[in-house]
Amino acid sequence: MLPIRRPFPHATTFLIALAALATLAVILALPTGAAQAMEVHERSLDNGLKVLVLPDERAPVVTHQIWYKVGSADEPGGITGIAHMFEHMMFKGTENLGPGEFSDIIARLGGEENAFTGRDFTGYFQTLAADELSTVMRWEADRMANLKLDPEEFTREKEVVKEEWRSRVRDNPNARLSQLLYATAFTSSGYHHPIIGWNTDVEAYTIDDLQAWYRSHYAPNNATLVVVGAVDPEAVFSLAEQYYAPVASRDLAPAKPREEMPQHGLKRAQLSVPAQLPHVSMGYKVPSLVTVEDSRRAYALAVASGILAGDSGARLHNDLVRQGKLSNASASYNLNARQTTLFRLDATPKDGQSLDKVEALLREQIERLKREPVGKDELNRIKAQVAASDVYERDSLFYQGMKLGMYETVGLDYQLADRFVEGIRAVTAEDVQAVARAFFRDQALTIATLEPQSADATPNQPIPTGGVDRVH
Repeated sequence: MLPIRRPFPHATTFLIALAALATLAVILALPTGAAQAMEVHERSLDNGLKVLVLPDERAPVVTHQIWYKVGSADEPGGITGIAHMFEHMMFKGTENLGPGEFSDIIARLGGEENAFTGRDFTGYFQTLAADELSTVMRWEADRMANLKLDPEEFTREKEVVKEEWRSRVRDNPNARLSQLLYATAFTSSGYHHPIIGWNTDVEAYTIDDLQAWYRSHYAPNNATLVVVGAVDPEAVFSLAEQYYAPVASRDLAPAKPREEMPQHGLKRAQLSVPAQLPHVSMGYKVPSLVTVEDSRRAYALAVASGILAGDSGARLHNDLVRQGKLSNASASYNLNARQTTLFRLDATPKDGQSLDKVEALLREQIERLKREPVGKDELNRIKAQVAASDVYERDSLFYQGMKLGMYETVGLDYQLADRFVEGIRAVTAEDVQAVARAFFRDQALTIATLEPQSADATPNQPIPTGGVDRVH
């Protein structure tokens, strides 16, 4: 990943990798076994900024990550997508640096930088030589306190975001289908609208909207700083005191509740747009590790995702794709969502196959989870994959930091990151069967289908931009 001024293109790739931490779609032939606990050092500054430091001396490198506890799910109607829009503007200069100058500094130092917007958080990170940590802290704290929101830069960047919407949503049928799935499944939750926002809202942003977002959310008492690498914790705390402590805290209004209302029946939605292939997306409303009453159930849902789509030997690929019943199929579950989330199944039919048949094949796999306890060998294989993935991720400073930051920002104790493998290993076949029976019900199911339309079927009609057509 190269240093860039405009972070969104790489943010999508990043978020896909982030989701892999929360699901079990990992295919790594690595030695298993419990990893040593992360020795995280923690301190909170007087202004409310929480600082987490994880020393790792294997290379003279450091990753510096600042996480803000705000994402697209916190956006009110009328300014959807503003969290992502604001992420762009954070690269447009401060009272002390010109547009893109922070990025240029990181590039000259041989480092990498980027940013990401999710439903539950917004974050910024840099990875570079450990002895340059003070430089990064200085300028990241600068844009926390002194961001310059220039109207001309805003006008230019808004066009960039609109082009991203056109290329990544309007012209991508599967992205529009995913957007439709979430918009249909969620009615009162902030997960209803896409991270990039509705295009009509993006068109109507004002500089005052950005200023209000900055004042409301970009404060040290709404952020977590994570530093991982060849550092001395006390030295990091000293630098944090030097650069971040002078940034004043703010009185932040408590977040309004955005809980999803109970669903009482199957929902269906259909998208008819020019596309090469039809597609089926199914989503069951399920709790996350944040919202579940018994954490064992969230871990069991994660294992269920792995059983269905954890590797090339998992059920969806082995039983449906490899046997020629479907072109492709996948399953996913975000363990670390801040709110009620979706357990998703997606599939593309073989040539000439009806979407009803695709749905039936996916439902058969769900019913099998309910009907039959998972075999011991299959369950152990999934658990071994998780342990291997954990070992692999600990080789990366970046992903060690990601785990800490993500857990802390969504409202979980960051120490749970160390107990993820333990939680997965405790799951039994009976646990998987129990969560399948409890949550995979039509009363909590939404099905969205993509029916390809000829590109010239409606030549002069604009493509809809409202709440019927997610980007990350």
